[in-house]
Amino acid sequence: MYFKHIYDKSLSQGSYFIGCQKSGVAAVIDAKRDVDTYIEIAKENNMQITHVLETHIHADFLAGSRELAKVTGAELFLSAEGGEDWQYEFPHNGLKQGDILKLGNLTLEVIHTPGHTPESISFLLTDIPATTKPVMLFTGDFVFVGDVGRPDLLEKAANIDGTANAGALQMYKSIQLFSELGDYIQVWPGHGAGSACGKALGSVPSTTVGYEKIRNWALQYANDRDGFVKYLLEDQPEPPKYFAMMKKLNKVDRPLLTEVPTQKLLAASELKTAIEKGVKVIDARNKLAFAAGFIPQTLNIQGNNSFATWAGWFVDYDEKFILVVENESQVDDLTRKLMRIGLDNVMGYVVGTKSWTDYGGKLETAKNIDLHKFKEVMDDSVIIDVRGASEFNTAHIKEAQNVFVGTIYDHLNLIPKDKQVVIHCQGGDRSAIAYSILAKEGYTKIANYAAGMNEWIKDNPKISHEK
Repeated sequence: MYFKHIYDKSLSQGSYFIGCQKSGVAAVIDAKRDVDTYIEIAKENNMQITHVLETHIHADFLAGSRELAKVTGAELFLSAEGGEDWQYEFPHNGLKQGDILKLGNLTLEVIHTPGHTPESISFLLTDIPATTKPVMLFTGDFVFVGDVGRPDLLEKAANIDGTANAGALQMYKSIQLFSELGDYIQVWPGHGAGSACGKALGSVPSTTVGYEKIRNWALQYANDRDGFVKYLLEDQPEPPKYFAMMKKLNKVDRPLLTEVPTQKLLAASELKTAIEKGVKVIDARNKLAFAAGFIPQTLNIQGNNSFATWAGWFVDYDEKFILVVENESQVDDLTRKLMRIGLDNVMGYVVGTKSWTDYGGKLETAKNIDLHKFKEVMDDSVIIDVRGASEFNTAHIKEAQNVFVGTIYDHLNLIPKDKQVVIHCQGGDRSAIAYSILAKEGYTKIANYAAGMNEWIKDNPKISHEK
């Protein structure tokens, strides 16, 4: 057997390349959309990708299964479980509980594991030449390292009422079945730490059934269904806005994008014209570089591992937008991150702000303040904490108001324009986004306490927060 775990740090998403070396055939589970990665692996190992599988209809990324099948000629194998409302709406081979796929000397048995979603399935792999017992379980968003998939996304992100509690009850039953599997079986999940598909995902890439029986909170409720449901549903992080669109695009027929797009370098005049027409501009440079000088009306979403997630909060799928990058080498990486959530309408990019200033444009600067200045002004300021609700409820600065950055446009009424406002988050990334949004909306009396709660708690360990 040949096996490779492909991990996308930007979405904390895992996909899998599994091959039979003797037969030269391979399968890919939960492919990301820039599929050249899998094609290169197949070439390097003299294998042909013949099977493309998915564990469920994903909400957090745009699956590349159809792109990969089109490029390679492989067959699509997708869940047929969950009932009429949870069926894929394009040609594929449907899979049900107990179905077995043969991949050379390997077999993949389908296990229906609803909870995260009604149609969710897992794949139990047996390496026939080595043993007749299963050795690996690919769980998708069913079981993670230390956690299980959240069942509230359909209700919170896709606005499908009544699904959270029903999904939690399904998850409880699925977990009981999981606990009956052999302790030795390796578990390879669809996500790691940082994903919004759970609240306590571990950073280790894989685990075993036996280890999860010991450490996973979800397997400690064998005789307490109500306690399980309560804990599973409480304090889940805010699902990104783009999740609803992912659910739709992963289910319905759509145009395919089989290559990573090449972006256009824009002239200064093109950038100026676009800004005058109201085209959104995303500045992907480091927050400190942005603060030192930025093009007016631009949003600062740093091109780090969280770039796609935050872009999905603030870019609509039907609008074109422009990127400001630090250097040319950043363009391909940002393009891949964007296409993984289906944000394909990039009009072009510019490198830094030089072309703007050379053309006569002026830059703005952000007002970042340190701890000393924050203490000096806090009593006379409106303090806005832009972290998530669960973070805020755990610990926050006295008198601070919580306005989550992802929904800041919906709560601008809570942020006054005629008073001094200080924003902060945990360590400065989210408050940099919030600052750029407020500046774009015409706020002038704003300051960013960029060091945020990380510094505040260290400086005031006993009196720094309320719970």
